[in-house]
Amino acid sequence: MSDAPDNAIADPHRKDSVAAADTALDFNVKAIETVTIEGPPALMQRDLMSPYVWREADGRWGMMVRAVCRPGEVMTDTGQIWSGWSSDGVRFTMLDQPSIVPGPDAHDAGGVEDPTVVRLEEGYLVYYSGVLADHAHGELSYATGPSLDRLTKSGVALASSKSEGNTKEATVSRSADGAWRLFYEYAADDASRIGLAIGAGPSGPWCEQPTPFMPRENSWDDWHLSTGPLLLDDPATPVMFYNGATRDARWRIGWVAFDAALTRVVARGIEPLVTPPPVDDRSATDIAFAASVVVDGGAIWLYYSLEDRRLSRALLRRS
Repeated sequence: MSDAPDNAIADPHRKDSVAAADTALDFNVKAIETVTIEGPPALMQRDLMSPYVWREADGRWGMMVRAVCRPGEVMTDTGQIWSGWSSDGVRFTMLDQPSIVPGPDAHDAGGVEDPTVVRLEEGYLVYYSGVLADHAHGELSYATGPSLDRLTKSGVALASSKSEGNTKEATVSRSADGAWRLFYEYAADDASRIGLAIGAGPSGPWCEQPTPFMPRENSWDDWHLSTGPLLLDDPATPVMFYNGATRDARWRIGWVAFDAALTRVVARGIEPLVTPPPVDDRSATDIAFAASVVVDGGAIWLYYSLEDRRLSRALLRRS
């Protein structure tokens, strides 16, 4: 089942209502698999989040993932970013050292989070969330390099502003004319929101666009929204698998479809597509959070993290 808002441009000060869909589209989950990693002790003693997975031209599956201190341990940082490779997309062997670590500059001294990889002819561009030393505020940053173990930080890609704080969680699309479309999460009105900007290059300058879509009243996504990966196998109807939550931060994964120019919502799932397994303790972390999507031989694989500590992927069917 899907719905679409009755307006083309979302008002950032209101919530969308549930309305009829312009486009007949739906997704469901056919199978779920646990994603595992092997790596050095410094990595294996951390929990894992935000798995960004892609395919290389030689058939390998690449991954960049955020590794975080486990609950109850001393919080030295909010995350490191590690990289690895796989032959099947399920079991990954990680490099001996992290690819991106906090500092020494102030904009990411407290942690590095949420990698998004853009494959370039000359190597890699990686957007990530840089967190200040206070472990509470940050800005969308980026690094570039010829390989995953030779990345150089390039500074802030999209700075926070008075109205849009904590810019992070990049999702990127490049149009035929070379323009970069950057979806990102930001903080406003005690909630997470999704923004959109268009730029000439990976660091802008950016031209802010209307809010792409908003939370919905009386729904599983009625308070928080965060960016998720774009499915671009059908250029006429790009789909974002976004993250939504209630005010108490019970995150679920849903989907929203746009027109070809990514300017108008044409359909949106009513129910969440992926939910965490049920837990006995209502105070436990209750999160499913989408990070990347890969199309492999017609199969749609959605990679996500559960409970901010373990990794999974779901095989999706479009209908």
